[in-house]
Amino acid sequence: MFAIIDIETCGGTYEYKKGAITEICILVHDGLQVVDKYTTLINPQCHITSFYRKLSGITDEMVADAPKFYEVAPKILEMTENRIFVAHNVSFDYNFIKAEFASLGYKFKREKLCTVRLARKLLPGRISYSLGHLCASLGIDIEGRHRAEGDAVATAQLFDLLLQLKSNDPQYKNMGIEGIMTRRIDKIKEYILKKIPEECGVYYFLDKDQNIIYIGKSLNMYNRALSHFNTHERKGKNMLNELYNVDYVLTGSEVIALLLESEEIKKYKPKFNRSRVADIFTHSIDWFYDEQGIINFKIVPFDESENTLQSFTSIVSARERLDYWIDEHTLCVNHCGLTSKDSVCFNHHIKKCNGICAGEEDVDVYNARAGEVLKNYQMPDHNFILIDRGRNNEERSFIMVENRHYTGYGYIDSSGTLNTPDDFKNYIIKASYYPDADVLLRGWLKRGRWLKKITW
Repeated sequence: MFAIIDIETCGGTYEYKKGAITEICILVHDGLQVVDKYTTLINPQCHITSFYRKLSGITDEMVADAPKFYEVAPKILEMTENRIFVAHNVSFDYNFIKAEFASLGYKFKREKLCTVRLARKLLPGRISYSLGHLCASLGIDIEGRHRAEGDAVATAQLFDLLLQLKSNDPQYKNMGIEGIMTRRIDKIKEYILKKIPEECGVYYFLDKDQNIIYIGKSLNMYNRALSHFNTHERKGKNMLNELYNVDYVLTGSEVIALLLESEEIKKYKPKFNRSRVADIFTHSIDWFYDEQGIINFKIVPFDESENTLQSFTSIVSARERLDYWIDEHTLCVNHCGLTSKDSVCFNHHIKKCNGICAGEEDVDVYNARAGEVLKNYQMPDHNFILIDRGRNNEERSFIMVENRHYTGYGYIDSSGTLNTPDDFKNYIIKASYYPDADVLLRGWLKRGRWLKKITW
């Protein structure tokens, strides 16, 4: 059974209530003919502009006493329940109705069929597939163009003709309507969305050979997966063309999902991931106190780092970060390892250094500024455990940091009593260490969303 629908609106988009429905017509079609009809004006509760008055002929006066959408909503549900939602350019009508129901707190969901797409299959090569042009070329008269009932009746007549063409088409005659309309990507979308839950975790998109082509994470993996199918970017469309399957890992905790995603991307190097792929770090910025008690920074090869503040995949990116710190915190280039300490730095001559290198600035004053860098780019404690949400109500998750580096995560019984680091280490899933995990964790720590913190 089908529900053939047309609506008129006082706006061109259903988003952000920039339009509302002014008229609706629903024709119930049993596959052979129309067996029921419902049509009504609807009070949009907003002004109908001159453009839409001219387009449909519907005025504010005509809808003043018409029912509001919430009053006709039960009838729309009744007429469309267990029926395929059919319209010419179905996304327009469907999304408007879906948005109106959403404003009432109801999730409207129906299978859809678009007569534009069906016509493209069965009547290829037409100059235009608009309802007006298509009906004119097929000898279908539209009585009441741009009124809901007139356009719905014309759509029903077009639908009847398309069904006849299907029955005589050697390629499509043995296929159901849904089979003709369904693209591979639609089938994949339905399969993926049925499989992935609305929970926090890391998901893996797989190609036909079960190779991982993309890794993502989200507090709601279903919604994030759905967003991939709404992309207009070429890269996203190319990924969908290769997508065949999905796998996922529940984490419960947002920070575990964040850290696990980064580690897994480095491990599998999916072709459609851009960020977090690099797994070779070449240089670090170390920090130390010199003999005068002044905080110093210097760029060193990654393997020679002794007191790492941050690590990088190239010396260029390390230098860019150090230059940023120098400008942001008025640091002395002599004490950043960029020039010799035997003389006053050039920045002091151009008034970009306050003179720590010339003995003109108090050490404590300079260290207070340099200490802001340490505060922003260093773990707050040497050793700690964060307790966070688990994958269900019976457990809690935890992550462990030792010597200011992330070491792994795990799950414990929410009713258990673990008090020492060794207790937690019995449950830890050790992480492959990559320096950018510390960066991710520090950023997340600033949001303060953990349940409990244990330090030692």
